[in-house]
Amino acid sequence: MSDPTEHDTSDAGDRVAVITGAGSPNGIGAACARALAPTHRLLVAATSSRIDDRVRELRAQGADAAGFVGDLTSSQTADELIAVALERWGRLDALVNSAGMVATTGDEGQSPVEETTDEQWRNLIARNLDTNFFVTRAALAPMIAHCYGRIVSIGSLSGAVMAYRGDAAYHAAKAGVVGLSRSIAIDHAHRGITSNVVAPGWIATGSSSERELALGDATPAGRPGTPEEVASLVAYLASPSASYITGQVLVVDGGNSIDEEPFLPGSDASVR
Repeated sequence: MSDPTEHDTSDAGDRVAVITGAGSPNGIGAACARALAPTHRLLVAATSSRIDDRVRELRAQGADAAGFVGDLTSSQTADELIAVALERWGRLDALVNSAGMVATTGDEGQSPVEETTDEQWRNLIARNLDTNFFVTRAALAPMIAHCYGRIVSIGSLSGAVMAYRGDAAYHAAKAGVVGLSRSIAIDHAHRGITSNVVAPGWIATGSSSERELALGDATPAGRPGTPEEVASLVAYLASPSASYITGQVLVVDGGNSIDEEPFLPGSDASVR
């Protein structure tokens, strides 16, 4: 059993992080990579070669970074991802699970339970929950051997804390990420491994629709969040300092989930 008060004593430059879903230049995954670049060597993953652009940007920032292209809904590909990190640097200290789709209002894959096809269900669970499970399972072995690890999963306010109409599979998948993370936290806390979920609300990324941005404007903060605001919390949870935080869902939503009087255009509340 590791000393629960003991922080990892490695030099910051020796630590290694794997970040999935980091292909978009203005997405949460890429923001997490930039936030971790000063303290970790980075293996960033995406489903397309645009990850090469992120690697160039990270190297220009001074980071020791490499890229990986693959479909992480395959367990074999997830195993290969972690193997690349171990072959290159010999260790794994942090995993940021950012792969998966975002809540996109009006997407053709969205539907209530009674209208959700088998294919829709399987695709959404695969993209949002299977990827998390496969990569985390592969990452646990080196973390257990090292008696140290930080696992941070990008969940969602949707499913874990709140819900909106007509998107049953997405909500189920994101709620599943919470259950998975808490199971890992319980099983491995004594080994110095933490597992947490960061649950963003309405965040302005390159894939945000006009409706999503408007919903962000309707939060108590009066604007959508930024990927960097999510990434700053991820960077802390991925650090040695976050040694006594595990099994938690930490919300980044500008107060959206505590607002009982949401903004109503044309009403007295429009003073926001």
